[in-house]
Amino acid sequence: MAWRRLSTAHGLFDLAAGLWPLVHYRSFVAVTGPKADRWLVQTVAGFSIAVGYALLRSTPTEEGRRTARRLGVGSALAYGLVDLFYGSSGRIRRIYLADAAVEAGWVLAWLATRRRR
Repeated sequence: MAWRRLSTAHGLFDLAAGLWPLVHYRSFVAVTGPKADRWLVQTVAGFSIAVGYALLRSTPTEEGRRTARRLGVGSALAYGLVDLFYGSSGRIRRIYLADAAVEAGWVLAWLATRRRR
């Protein structure tokens, strides 16, 4: 069940990424740079937690796998493209380019689960 391991790994990653700025905002900002709007950071964190939770709770039905794949690919594309665009332009710290690479990995992994079926 490659999709189950992937859904669990991606879910835990998104859950941790979402919890970090909520649990320890100071360290999050120290790594990622100052933020103009704390509420926006908290909103994105909330969405990341929701995606992570949904991936962790995905069911082993065909519809559950398709839903997990859509959520995994869609969220990784959204986060990755924003990271890439703003990280490469200098608008946000270049550390976000590392996250863009991780997000690209999630997309490729999810697409690979589709081809195996």
